[in-house]
Amino acid sequence: MTSPGEKFELLSFATADELAHAAATAWLDEIESAHRAGKIYCVALSGGRGAQQLFASVVEQAMARTISFAHVHFFWADERCVPPDNSESNFKLASELMFAPLKIPQKQIHRIRGEDSPEAAVKAAETELRCVIVKANKSIEKDADVPKLDLILLGMGEDGHVASLFLNAPAEIVHCAASFLVVENSPKPPPRRISLSYAAIAAARQVWVLISGAGKTKALRESLDFSGRTPLGRVIQLRQKTWIFSQIEVDKKS
Repeated sequence: MTSPGEKFELLSFATADELAHAAATAWLDEIESAHRAGKIYCVALSGGRGAQQLFASVVEQAMARTISFAHVHFFWADERCVPPDNSESNFKLASELMFAPLKIPQKQIHRIRGEDSPEAAVKAAETELRCVIVKANKSIEKDADVPKLDLILLGMGEDGHVASLFLNAPAEIVHCAASFLVVENSPKPPPRRISLSYAAIAAARQVWVLISGAGKTKALRESLDFSGRTPLGRVIQLRQKTWIFSQIEVDKKS
């Protein structure tokens, strides 16, 4: 569902499984295309139930298609300030459901160090992201603007939040110019998190938002409105195009 000049493309699915399958297929197509072109491919992952379904479908399809991940580098859209073996860790989710089955080498996995102080973790994440992307794109300088990820995979919460960017965030979060930032008082536990910034999400070559589950219709409708003030709405307004994979039936013009 799209028309010329629109800021988003809305792809609708009857079930969460269909959504995950379609997103996994499209993502693996992107990975194959980058591999054929000999390019390093940098993606940022999210957590949550939608991510679980996506990772399972990626593993199933990748094994059937014998996809090479040798050129793929994995980052995170956000992470909770917890150790990597904690049940709240977004890294742990991806590690168990996708990296282990696909035997992804550690050198391609760039987790956010949630067990460190948030300030140190943000600095390390920023440095690592920049180093990998500068190496992948030899024409850009180390002190260039926000590094451009090839793809950021996001979910959306019932309040319209994406990554760990929530409603009513202070100006220093909304206007942060760095790639990563510290969130001290998340309205969802755990309260301390590290997130990609709006600037990093706006700069990415592609952003896909996977939305399923009950209670999100109002937030999605508000986000798709041009004047929407939800975090997802802000992402849509900042970018030229955002792809939304949705199980939720919503009239974007309502």
